[in-house]
Amino acid sequence: MQLISADPRSLKENPDRSRQSKSSPQSDALLCASIKAIGVVQPPVVRLDPDGGNSYIIVFGHRRAAQAIAAELAEIPLLLAEPTDDLGAMQSLAENIAREPLNPVDQWRAIERLVALGWTEESIALALALAVRQIRKLRLLANILPAILDQMARGDMPNEQQLRTIAAASQEEQAEVWKKYKPKKQEPQVSWWDMARALTKTRMLAKDASFGDELAAAYGIVWQEDLFAPADQDGRFTTDVEAFLGAQQEWLSNNLPKRGTVIEVNDWGQPKLPPKANQIYGKPGKGDNTGWYINPRDGSVQSVAYRLPENKAKTVKGEAGEETVVDAVDAPRARPDVTQKGLDMIGDLRTDALHEALARAPIEDDMLIALLILGFAGTNVTIASGSSDNPYGHANGRKHAAKLIREDGKVSFDRDLLQRVARALLIDVMSCRRNRSDSGLAARIAGEVIGADQFLVNTATEEFLSCLSRNALEAVAGEASVPLGSKVKETRATLVAHFADDRFVHPAALIAPSPEEVRSFAAAFAKAEAGALSEDGDEINARSEPDPDEADVAETESDFREAAE
Repeated sequence: MQLISADPRSLKENPDRSRQSKSSPQSDALLCASIKAIGVVQPPVVRLDPDGGNSYIIVFGHRRAAQAIAAELAEIPLLLAEPTDDLGAMQSLAENIAREPLNPVDQWRAIERLVALGWTEESIALALALAVRQIRKLRLLANILPAILDQMARGDMPNEQQLRTIAAASQEEQAEVWKKYKPKKQEPQVSWWDMARALTKTRMLAKDASFGDELAAAYGIVWQEDLFAPADQDGRFTTDVEAFLGAQQEWLSNNLPKRGTVIEVNDWGQPKLPPKANQIYGKPGKGDNTGWYINPRDGSVQSVAYRLPENKAKTVKGEAGEETVVDAVDAPRARPDVTQKGLDMIGDLRTDALHEALARAPIEDDMLIALLILGFAGTNVTIASGSSDNPYGHANGRKHAAKLIREDGKVSFDRDLLQRVARALLIDVMSCRRNRSDSGLAARIAGEVIGADQFLVNTATEEFLSCLSRNALEAVAGEASVPLGSKVKETRATLVAHFADDRFVHPAALIAPSPEEVRSFAAAFAKAEAGALSEDGDEINARSEPDPDEADVAETESDFREAAE
């Protein structure tokens, strides 16, 4: 090389330079300030223009020459060289990578130029001290739509996983997705995640394939290389899911082991074992079975061990006294008369009728007090409201108490107001619903006292009757003298039509409890009260005679139980 001097303005740019992306304004300003202070430390490398004349073409140092012009230098030192075309291309790429790494788009363009000049991927990797795999990854950009490449060249790069997904799609698919996700003026960057998701295709990996090359060729499977997969793994894949699964299925049919069966999978990809079979998680025994299936998520062949229940034998005596051993057949489980849904409906029906009776039925003052006692003795008292379908809508007693306060701040004892507020409070508290708001037997006792059964609506509906067993439905039809249909649904339809203009209340839905239930309810509270008093032994032993007040309470409780019965 020969050291010369020349005006930087007379230099021509190299059309084959590696760095075509613009540098940042900050880095250009820093280089310009350095050149103004100490000049050009490292002369740019130039060569004579092959078109003739005494002009020079820059080989290395385009930024230095440009910032020397910005610094208003009249001349700068230059190194005149005569490199060969292919060596110049390699030197240009290597020099830029060593100084400041090129973005992947510029690296790919430089590599493609080297390949066009006869360089192999291996020789490029050796000269640049890069892995051959990295060179192949960069060459994936050849599959990228030019408009997307231009966006990447601006420094807006996807991650490797997203780049792989985009490069694997056809340019037609990329163009269609690019129309939707290309950046707007106010959003200079691309949502690469959205683009990659839109172009994602299900991949079946060769490492999960049990079939060989013969079946792969028969099903037309062409493996593609995943350059982003770990180097120690088989990175081949195919997006032809149907062909992959077909080859796996044929291989499984031809290689099914002894005592092995092909089983199906459910919607979540889990194996569906035979009825009453138990999966074995340890080592299977000799009499156990193995089910083979194809995992729909990755297409791999999987197996699961299971054990079928043993047939139970029983001895049956004939008419002549002979004994015969036969397989025992489990009797089918009897369906309950009312399903869980039916019980839930009964709870709702009871609650609605109870609330209707509390609002409209005649209630005496003494009875109202007794109802309040029962209401707050309910098992749902913390308190959870039964006035709505939401069991967590807690009743707020303060809102009812506030209605009793007059404008002067005193409590009102107006009987009509007290009646209305007491009824509203009971409606909030008492419930027969089958959830957290259930008041238990207390609500049913209260319902019997005020005749809430009269407010129950017609239960001869399709929805409720469908909750009854066949036996329970036929019993209802027999009591109503309704002919049975050949099918259960016909019997239900006949019952609905029969009671269309009448009211039918199923006995299971009645609110009134039996006398035994009421006595047990009262005895449970009496026992709890006695246990609480016995904890204070000194106080009990100190009194030789019963307290008159307690005697009155006991008498009142006895009278109330008699009235309830």
